Amino acid sequence: MWLEFPNDLLNELDEMSFRIIETGREIKAKTRPIVIITSNNEKELPDAFLRRCVFHYIEFPDRELMQEIVNVHHPNLEKKFINQVMDKFYELRSINTLKKKPSTSELIDWIGVLLRFGIKEGRLAEDIPFLGSLIKKEQDFMEVVRYQRQKEDYPDKGYRTPSRRY
Repeated sequence: MWLEFPNDLLNELDEMSFRIIETGREIKAKTRPIVIITSNNEKELPDAFLRRCVFHYIEFPDRELMQEIVNVHHPNLEKKFINQVMDKFYELRSINTLKKKPSTSELIDWIGVLLRFGIKEGRLAEDIPFLGSLIKKEQDFMEVVRYQRQKEDYPDKGYRTPSRRY
């Protein structure tokens, strides 16, 4: 019987064992396991699951830490290029109305695409090539387009996104 991940995990932890269906092998724990799970807030977790969790919030990396993370995946990038990449990335993250702001993994992937297609810092000064590598929802894509248009129309005033209403 297949359940959802949280329920499956609770069941396995309760039984302190799990079965690998493909091999038929059963693994039994000798001591109560500790499981670390990360969440991207994509799905609500059931209360029964959350009651058994310790929540620890990890703040999104600031620019300096993000630079270190990027250097692990893309070492030896030209300083002007990476500065423009980071400027564009954090500018997108500053748009309050985005439902899903670009994440670290999307930044790393975007840099890979830019490098693969030979995009240089001059092009980054003009626009955001391969925006679909960073923005994954159509509504957010349209919001970025609105943002860019307003920024072009009113370059001296900046752009203020309305706060998202909940």
